[in-house]
Amino acid sequence: MNTMDIQQVMQYLPHRYPFLLIDRVLDWELDKHIVALKNVTMNEPFFQGHFPQHPVMPGVLILEAMAQAAAVLSFRSSGAKPGEDGIVYFAGIDGARFKRPVVPGDQLIIRAELLRNMRGVWKYKARAEVAGELAAEAELMAALRKP
Repeated sequence: MNTMDIQQVMQYLPHRYPFLLIDRVLDWELDKHIVALKNVTMNEPFFQGHFPQHPVMPGVLILEAMAQAAAVLSFRSSGAKPGEDGIVYFAGIDGARFKRPVVPGDQLIIRAELLRNMRGVWKYKARAEVAGELAAEAELMAALRKP
């Protein structure tokens, strides 16, 4: 099983606090899949306004966490690192669905499976789960581009 701690994750993502949404990679296989973890805490800055009386992680940030996990796999699979060889940008989101709220105290498990890679454009099937229950899913497209 391949794992990555936060220091290793930061080598493959240009994001930093408060926008780094992956805490650890639990498993990955080049050109195949990745499983990542996001610990959701009350200290997240977005909970101050979304929503103060009933904190819920915004769906767009769940999608962003799924995209960050996919970007780690894209960089690892291509042998590139952010800044050196380019940056991975969102190119598309299809079929996004939200099934349950993600709240402080949840552990978000993100799974992304590579569907195809053509000329630096990756397509992933991604899902985010809490305690084995589907929270969100989408197909994501990402492209490696020079900055």
